[in-house]
Amino acid sequence: MNSSSIPNNNQPRLNIPKNFGLVLVICFILLIVSVVASLVLGSRPVGFHELIDGLFHPEVDSYGANIVRKRISRTVFSLLCGVALGVSGAIMQAVTRNPLADPSILGVNTGASLFVVCGIAFLNISSAGQYIWLALAGAAITAVFVFGIGSMGRGGATPIKLVLAGAAVSAALSSLVTAIMIPRSYVMDQFRFWQVGSVGSATWSGIGTFIPFLIIGILIAFITAPALNALALGDDVATGLGVRTGTLRLISALAGVLLCGAATALAGPIGFIGLLSTHVIRLIIGPDLRFVIPMSAIAGAIILTFSDVGGRLISNPGELEVGVVTAFIGAPILIILAMRSKVRSL
Repeated sequence: MNSSSIPNNNQPRLNIPKNFGLVLVICFILLIVSVVASLVLGSRPVGFHELIDGLFHPEVDSYGANIVRKRISRTVFSLLCGVALGVSGAIMQAVTRNPLADPSILGVNTGASLFVVCGIAFLNISSAGQYIWLALAGAAITAVFVFGIGSMGRGGATPIKLVLAGAAVSAALSSLVTAIMIPRSYVMDQFRFWQVGSVGSATWSGIGTFIPFLIIGILIAFITAPALNALALGDDVATGLGVRTGTLRLISALAGVLLCGAATALAGPIGFIGLLSTHVIRLIIGPDLRFVIPMSAIAGAIILTFSDVGGRLISNPGELEVGVVTAFIGAPILIILAMRSKVRSL
């Protein structure tokens, strides 16, 4: 029997879902549309010629072309954050066998927020690199704490117990964040725009800091996907197939924390992307994580980018932060999912 944490010989052959090709084409079309919309729509819409000048003619110095160039980093960052949150949601749902698992719902984003605000208040941090390491530490500690609480009592870590534990921990940590900020106006000024979740302040240096964490997290997700499929059958069956369930959960959870922690550090606590993208993809193509993970990445990028564009259009000429838009969309969907009997387990 294979004793590795990721079985190879015992995995069933790769059965491509019947509608996978069509879904992939549709997703790529939507992805392209979202990118174009992000570049041309906003407080000052740009035309086709301005878009072409901004992308391919650096010698052109028109107002519209410069707007397009400034929106490129925002669009790239939005896509990458969507990928990270989509994959993180798929991993967390698989590890916990909880269809409601999401970084925001399990309190991981709030834990990252607490550590960032503590760094601003007590360590005077201000750079993206410092934000990321503090956010990762906060996300990891919170994830362990929530899973520990949710595992107590009869039945272990059931979906509802994990959601309740995440909500309780998130509320407590949010109170701590407020308590730290209120007497320190300089912290509130620096933190308040980050707290609601936004991709509007994206910079190329921040994107460069984020990419290594994104690559590592995605690689781990792809490598562990076959074993996570076995884990969905139950710990006993997975163990019988040669999966070291404890090691698998630890490694996979690390990938989820890397992805959501790094995204939260730079964009703020954007919620519901992992929940929405993974549920939509699983509903369309089935539960095989070898397909769900990459498609959740694409779906997450599409949802987050369209949400960012929607926030710009709703509050034109101002801007509604993307975290508010995703919460407005995701909260009703979470309520519907929680009311369904299938929420008990994957």
